[in-house]
Amino acid sequence: MTQGSKGTMQRVAVLTDAETATGYRLAGAPVIEATPETALRELEQVIQDGTYGLIAVDTGLIPDPATATARVMRGRDLPILLPIPSLRDAFSADTVDAKAYMGKLVRDTIGFDIKL
Repeated sequence: MTQGSKGTMQRVAVLTDAETATGYRLAGAPVIEATPETALRELEQVIQDGTYGLIAVDTGLIPDPATATARVMRGRDLPILLPIPSLRDAFSADTVDAKAYMGKLVRDTIGFDIKL
């Protein structure tokens, strides 16, 4: 949870597909399950509800959540929409090397490589 501007706690959620949802639930994150066909409608609904301060959005469902929800977000500061890479993209037939893909995500996020 994050602290809101009026001292209230803001909730965090993840919008993802049913297959990936289990991992987020095991990590303790509230999950909003959707399909590519229902994702935008689900996201717009939770934006309008005002329940969450941060929504991590699976880019496999909505590649650019900020652009897709510009109309609904107009005049709102919250929630913050955080695009997160889809696990399906990391392990698809189009991805030649999943390890390289994950390494690129880490490098793009923190600015350097981590080798274990």
